[in-house]
Amino acid sequence: MMSTRFKTFLLLLPVMVTCSSFLCIFGKKSGIEGTVFKISGNQMPSPDRPPSAPKGIKATVLVYEITNISQVARKGQSAGYTSINTKLIQQIETKENGTFRIKLPPGKYSLFIKTENGFYANSFDAQNNIQPVEVVKKKMSKVELRLDNAAVY
Repeated sequence: MMSTRFKTFLLLLPVMVTCSSFLCIFGKKSGIEGTVFKISGNQMPSPDRPPSAPKGIKATVLVYEITNISQVARKGQSAGYTSINTKLIQQIETKENGTFRIKLPPGKYSLFIKTENGFYANSFDAQNNIQPVEVVKKKMSKVELRLDNAAVY
């Protein structure tokens, strides 16, 4: 006869094998969290007018494998793109205030904002990778994405 304790152990064994610690259930996740901001109008500094705070907006954030400027179709010299020739990893809708959180495995990614006419990203690294972000194991990388195609600086 098996004891109740041993039966409980046998029932929990598959869980223990697939999840060696509480980290896989309750631990920190890897990924990206941030906010999409809309910035428009005159952003030139002025002593008469303090700069307005950017406003978080509802948007679609697209996560691609790390993407170089040579792997996109760009609209002239702008930060707008008509096509991205790398793999789409994930997409997410932000909340009304622009915040989002995406769980991702560690790695390097490029972030784009979906627009009416394509895609938007206005940041590059030294190798011309577009809006790069690195996800580190058990950490949430923080980002701010700025949709500022209607702003004047």
